[in-house]
Amino acid sequence: MTTREETIRAFLKEAGWEKAERRPLAGDASTRRYERLSLSGRPAVLMDWPSGPDAPVIEGRAAYSRIAHLAEDCRPFVAVGEHLRGLGLAAPEIFARDLAHGLLLLEDLGDHVYGELIEKGEGPAGEPLDDLYRAGMETILRLQSVPAPAALPVGDGTAHELPRFDDSVFRAELDVLLDWYFPVVLEREATAQMRADYHGLWTALRPHVDAGVETLFLRDYHSPNMLWLGDRDGAARVGLIDFQDALIGSRAYDVVSFLQDARRDVPPAREQAMLALYLERAKAELPGFDEEEFRASYAVLGAERALRLIGLWPRLLKRDGKPHYMAHMPRTMDYLRRNLAHPVLGDLRAWLDAHVLAKV
Repeated sequence: MTTREETIRAFLKEAGWEKAERRPLAGDASTRRYERLSLSGRPAVLMDWPSGPDAPVIEGRAAYSRIAHLAEDCRPFVAVGEHLRGLGLAAPEIFARDLAHGLLLLEDLGDHVYGELIEKGEGPAGEPLDDLYRAGMETILRLQSVPAPAALPVGDGTAHELPRFDDSVFRAELDVLLDWYFPVVLEREATAQMRADYHGLWTALRPHVDAGVETLFLRDYHSPNMLWLGDRDGAARVGLIDFQDALIGSRAYDVVSFLQDARRDVPPAREQAMLALYLERAKAELPGFDEEEFRASYAVLGAERALRLIGLWPRLLKRDGKPHYMAHMPRTMDYLRRNLAHPVLGDLRAWLDAHVLAKV
């Protein structure tokens, strides 16, 4: 039987990179693996992504990745990446591909990760952080400037049909809090009545999630997945490396993902300044844009996203043996409270005060 390493070596040989120096790159919370390659001074990145779900079936339920429409092979990465490049955005160029084995040889977009620059307090050439955030907002506006595509070509004669932020995704994300935060952090199970009440509250909030013109959103648009390319112009200054889970849905999703970054603090003043910038541009440039409607969607999706992460951090701790993600819990709780200040979330706030926040 051919080993994975033998398959990779054959792929690199076919691509002309068999003599490249190889060293591992830091991974993320997924099953993907990356290597940085160098060949005669030329850099590249190897993405090693065997197809399959993020976890096996448990108790008769499909893996979370399948329910939540997370990509389970590299085809969505290829399709969405080419779409982004067609818009002038800085997704990595694909130098070689083996879709059957889940191997891609990608353009290396460098080391200037947004998260590290935010921690440092400036860009690599001393650029103020506001420049990086403005470029991030420009990227979102560029993505939203075209109609949401129903499907995108993969390049092998097939197409990737873009999943929607439908009820299966929505309910799966809601259950993360109940399935993991309650038993791992609160050390008790959520009762059947709690589950019913929680889902009922979100059924009432769902119209705010669906409000407005739909767009393609990248889903994990935040500092670990963004690279600063200061020598480029406009929206192309933001390198994009994690977009395979893109969905069709609200314009607010990527905005709140970026301005309530799960991995780095975004002070309220910066969040509000960049949100004002987006709103000014969106009202002028995006058809059918309604500010009041957007603000409600932003708060509702911000709360939904924060609650999913509040459940995700314990899942990564307990199931995946990655305790360091729990360090993000206080920040995520802070973002949740910011969103709960919006009047449309009053009933949810009361439920959380009774069952979750009172325990913090």
